[in-house]
Amino acid sequence: MASQMAILTRTRILTKAAAAAVSDSNPFFKSITTSTFLSQEPQLAESTYSQPASPSASTPLPPNPASGSPLYNENWRSPIPNSSLTQSLIPMGFLHQSQTARIHALSQTLDVQSLMNVFADWMTSQRWTDMKQLFEFWTRSLDKTGKPNKPDVNLYNHYLRANLMTNATAADLLDLVAQMEDYAILPNTASFNLVLKSMYNAKETAAATKLLERLTQYLIYWALRGLDTAFRSLPIALDFKLMLQTGKESLPDDESYDLVLGMLFLTDEMDASLKYLDLALKSGYMLSMRVFTECVQSCVNKGRLDTLVSIIERCKTMDQNKALCPPWNLCNFIAESAMQEDNSKLAYFALEFMAKWIARGEQARPAVLLSVDEGLVLSAIGTAGRTYNSSLLDASWAILRRSLRQKKPPNPESYLGKIYALASLGNLQRAFGALNEFESTYGNSNKEAEQEMFSPFTSLYPLVLACSKKGFETLDSVYFQLENLSSGDPPYKSVAALNCVILGCANIWDLDRAYQTFEAVGSHFGLTPDIHSYNALMYAFGRLKKTFEASRVFEHLVSLGVKPNAMSFSLLVDAHLINRDPKAALSVIDEMVIAGFIPSKEMLKKLRRRCRREMDYESDDQVESLARKFKIRLGGEARRDILFNLQYSSDFAR
Repeated sequence: MASQMAILTRTRILTKAAAAAVSDSNPFFKSITTSTFLSQEPQLAESTYSQPASPSASTPLPPNPASGSPLYNENWRSPIPNSSLTQSLIPMGFLHQSQTARIHALSQTLDVQSLMNVFADWMTSQRWTDMKQLFEFWTRSLDKTGKPNKPDVNLYNHYLRANLMTNATAADLLDLVAQMEDYAILPNTASFNLVLKSMYNAKETAAATKLLERLTQYLIYWALRGLDTAFRSLPIALDFKLMLQTGKESLPDDESYDLVLGMLFLTDEMDASLKYLDLALKSGYMLSMRVFTECVQSCVNKGRLDTLVSIIERCKTMDQNKALCPPWNLCNFIAESAMQEDNSKLAYFALEFMAKWIARGEQARPAVLLSVDEGLVLSAIGTAGRTYNSSLLDASWAILRRSLRQKKPPNPESYLGKIYALASLGNLQRAFGALNEFESTYGNSNKEAEQEMFSPFTSLYPLVLACSKKGFETLDSVYFQLENLSSGDPPYKSVAALNCVILGCANIWDLDRAYQTFEAVGSHFGLTPDIHSYNALMYAFGRLKKTFEASRVFEHLVSLGVKPNAMSFSLLVDAHLINRDPKAALSVIDEMVIAGFIPSKEMLKKLRRRCRREMDYESDDQVESLARKFKIRLGGEARRDILFNLQYSSDFAR
């Protein structure tokens, strides 16, 4: 630090010496001082050039800036005034006024179109109170010609909307509508819709329905004295001819019915809502999705399913309403309610709505894959079978296939439901076609499941009943069709189908046809009879009290190595009971227990009943022992015994 101070001191001394030497040789030389207290104001240098000899040859000066020359756009002494500022739309002091004063001042400068533009701007920012004030000030002001400002119906509707958005009551809006006469304007449909919106907010259903009736009857606007006691004080001064001239402009539109119907559905006035809904559809108006959804919900909750069906049918016939579709969850609710009441038409419409939703989801990007629950579809198939509705059956199967999207086959219950529905409809050709598809899908399942799924005594019994509905005529027709299909391309050979024919022959007590069909399984069709084939033949023998032949069939299937099932033993027990041989039936039950099967409660009750009627008390005790062994409560048969022990005589005829 000491060395630095020494260098600085020495530099200052040398600088002062050099400056003194130079100043002596040049008196105009000035050094720059390092002191902050020295003044450094600029000095005007003296000119070293000589003046010209003549004034005419001198260079002219530039113009004076104070003269306002256009060369100087900005002059600090006398600036050029900006014309854009002097012509401002905002008056001097406008921004320093209050809100009401500014609105009043603004109303003095606007015409109808300008006021509409201001309203459009203020509606986006929801300045409803300012809109009301501006309209009221504007109507009290004069136009350029000195006449009072006169609004048109569209401008006045903006004023009505502003009052509606500031929670004005329906009575207030009706008073404002009545004041439209002062401006020689008539309300249109939009004016009355604003009144209906106010009634909708207040849930004034009676007034709204009366207003809608007046609108539909051309008694518009001044006929509002019939709405309610609160509105009967309105002035009536409009010429009836003028009302009719503006009637078409004041007719109700889609929004009018939408407001009234929505109000009626919300207040749970079902009859009135259906009345005006019918009127809207007759008049050709379009229903909104909200009103349609509320209508569907109300009809389902009230159990008016047939009414809902008629409404949907009418909407489907109209171009403006055929695209209506309830939400997905409501479609499921409609379908469940329709199936509980076996309403096949409504169930069909519900599935149709679901198909629309599935199609929309697949077309969306990204795709939304909707699927109908298979249990719901199975219920729909059952409803189609009970109500004999082929359209519902086809729609159910189509929507099931579309929901599965070929990722997995339908469940066995779905196939069996389809077979049952087709059999109920009497369409045996399609029923056996469904059986063929069922066998190709689940034919290679395990033995126990196959025995239950393809049993003509349980799963396929509806098909058996359909085959024997008209006796041997239907059975022969089915057999010949199966015979023709066996030689087709590709050939269709099915033991399950032939078993249905055998059991059908047994149902009509036709043993010959049953035996011939059983033999044709191996001889003509080249198939091997299964346990169901033997059971059907045993059933045919047992019904005709041919117990010996039924026992021979049982022994034959056992000798061939075919394992009997519980149905085999049950049919053999029934054959002995029909022959009134309870001891033989007990011996079959003993074999059944040894084979690992448990006798059913129904089997033991039938055996006990036969033992008591044959007075075989020893066998009766054995039946009771079996029931206690397998913990089966047989219960009493007092009512059956009363009927059995009735003493019939001619004394009652007297």
